[in-house]
Amino acid sequence: MTLLFALLAIAANIATIVVLVMAFGSRFSAGIAGQRDALFESMSGYELWFAFTVALVATLGSLYLSEVAHFEPCRLCWYQRIAMYPLALILGIAATRRDQGIRVYAASMASIGAAISVYHYLIQRMPSLDSGSCSSGVPCTAAYVERFGFMTIPYMAASAFLLVLAMLWVSRANNHTNAPSSQDLSATNA
Repeated sequence: MTLLFALLAIAANIATIVVLVMAFGSRFSAGIAGQRDALFESMSGYELWFAFTVALVATLGSLYLSEVAHFEPCRLCWYQRIAMYPLALILGIAATRRDQGIRVYAASMASIGAAISVYHYLIQRMPSLDSGSCSSGVPCTAAYVERFGFMTIPYMAASAFLLVLAMLWVSRANNHTNAPSSQDLSATNA
């Protein structure tokens, strides 16, 4: 299962990079802007569902690792879970209700979770950075899983948080694109 989780993290990294390249590259290239518009349009209406799916898979994956694989979560793992588990719930509700207003709250939680995940990953790589945030019983510096020589559980969590943020950004971009312009509003009022 950890190989599956690692492959999903790589897929999340690729998807996040594609969104970033499309977002920033479109400012400099009309060709990329056209590709971005086509990609974002194809996802229009499904962005919250994608974000929900990512958060749900991450939640179920963390439960698998602790309850089935019996990896005891450290303190930073719990903080990441505190950010991810509600994301699955609120994004699922928002996707069902097509509630775009959830983006601010979900992005805040995903940003906090991503920051904790990145910090956790860094202290796994450089234990000297640990400021005593974890207990000696379950050290945050221990890597229960390491795939491809670099991918640990916090890396996977950061990948999920960043993809959720990317999907929320696409949702925002699509919402602005699909919103009626002031010219459209004045024409309908005339």
